[in-house]
Amino acid sequence: MSGLVRGLGLGDAVLVGLGAMIGAGVFSVFAPAAAAAGSGLLVGLAIAAVVAYCNATSSARLAALYPESGGTYVYGRERLGPFWGYLAGWAFVVGKTASCAAMALTVGLYVWPERAHLVAVVAVVVLTALNYVGVKKAARVIVAAVLVVLAGVVVLGLRSSGVELGNVGFSGGFGVLEAAGLLFFAFAGYARVATLGEEVRDPARTIPRAISLALVITLVVYSVVAVTVLSVLGPSRLAESTAPLVDVVVVAGFPGLAPVVTVGAALAALGALLALVLGVSRTVLAMARDRRLPVALAAVHPRFGVPHRAELVVGAVVAVAAGVADLRGVIGFSSFGVLLYYAIANASAFTLGRRVVPVVGFLGCVVLAVTLPVASVLSGAAVVVVGGVLYAVR
Repeated sequence: MSGLVRGLGLGDAVLVGLGAMIGAGVFSVFAPAAAAAGSGLLVGLAIAAVVAYCNATSSARLAALYPESGGTYVYGRERLGPFWGYLAGWAFVVGKTASCAAMALTVGLYVWPERAHLVAVVAVVVLTALNYVGVKKAARVIVAAVLVVLAGVVVLGLRSSGVELGNVGFSGGFGVLEAAGLLFFAFAGYARVATLGEEVRDPARTIPRAISLALVITLVVYSVVAVTVLSVLGPSRLAESTAPLVDVVVVAGFPGLAPVVTVGAALAALGALLALVLGVSRTVLAMARDRRLPVALAAVHPRFGVPHRAELVVGAVVAVAAGVADLRGVIGFSSFGVLLYYAIANASAFTLGRRVVPVVGFLGCVVLAVTLPVASVLSGAAVVVVGGVLYAVR
């Protein structure tokens, strides 16, 4: 029933992960994180990176053993039991659907702030159609363009007269943990490679390498950009900004380049949305195969080799969410679901031996999840309970 083609090599897999992470973090999450941690944003980034590293290591080990579509849904099912696999899949689908909406809204806020929701819905429709024909060429173009734009913003920002390195601090109190939970949202894209396990060549070797490379490259990019935006804008202005990288080039004295940054932001968010829809649809495919979701969603297109029904359903749900949601709210909600997903991944990896990293990753996920904004914790917990009830009923 699968019919998926192993056409992604190491470079393609790394690009899928980079597209998911860089678009998610640089253009959308620094502002709410700065609102929580102030100048201690970098501390939150470091904590999120440690937890992400543990999760990446656990995911890579599991993906090498189970190179199937579905990621932690498969790992939890095989290592912990059907319920835990289902719960991981449910948390991933719900959390990453919110992530898709966040990325679509990021496109709207940069491209046309007054009509952000309309632009977001259009972006979802276009990307859902693009997923029908494959991701390799689109991912290459998007990631290359985004990295060029980010490099330009960093160079212009750090050369400006408005740079204040004193804005970069290493304090922040309890807000640092909240910021780390929000920033984790930006790192979670590395597992997109694992969810594409049936489409990667030599998965036992390629998936772990791709995850590690994508995570290291993203951490370097995030750190440089975080120092730049904090130095130029300061924590207060950054916290209030809806388009911080555009504000950086304006403050640096290059307002004429603001449209270029806007295009880069849109491309980054579109790249993230492309990879996110891929990951969610593959998890839906795996759950539908096991009849945890309607079995009709397990169909694979005979020509394009993609789970087309799952992608259409995911695209429709994301379009609705993008049409009504608030960006900061969906980031917190998404982080809660994704942290639960990775907690189960670490618990699954714990059964493989070499347990220090899975324990640190598990505890990190739990701590960051409960220190998210209260509304995100309550809404996320409610959705998890709903998922558990549906499992019991089925």
